[in-house]
Amino acid sequence: MVIGAEVRSALVGHAEAERPNEACGLIALRDGVAERYVPGRNASPSQYRFELEIDPEAWFLEDEGYELAVFHSHVSSPPRPSRTDIENIGLWEGRPYVILNARTGELAAWRILDGTVESAELFPT
Repeated sequence: MVIGAEVRSALVGHAEAERPNEACGLIALRDGVAERYVPGRNASPSQYRFELEIDPEAWFLEDEGYELAVFHSHVSSPPRPSRTDIENIGLWEGRPYVILNARTGELAAWRILDGTVESAELFPT
């Protein structure tokens, strides 16, 4: 997966704007390349969890050939899925799951399936 400077900047900006709570949204990928970020709202504002609320129109991006990845920030913990992330994966199971450490700027991608967390490689642009 490739997340270029423009999309990465949008992720960082959203995470900073939502501090001290986690930010969340969707990343639209085409052929593994992030083309845009759709900011969401954390319906359960917290430093430890997120509940993505997104404009319903964003789901139609899949009809346009995009793969949707969920994004959220961790305020200070490493960009690895927490126990809460794994337990509340819901409809994000098996999809790309991107986490930003808002304090350090470290970005990582994962897939979570049946309680198992696997790294999804991020390539530099």
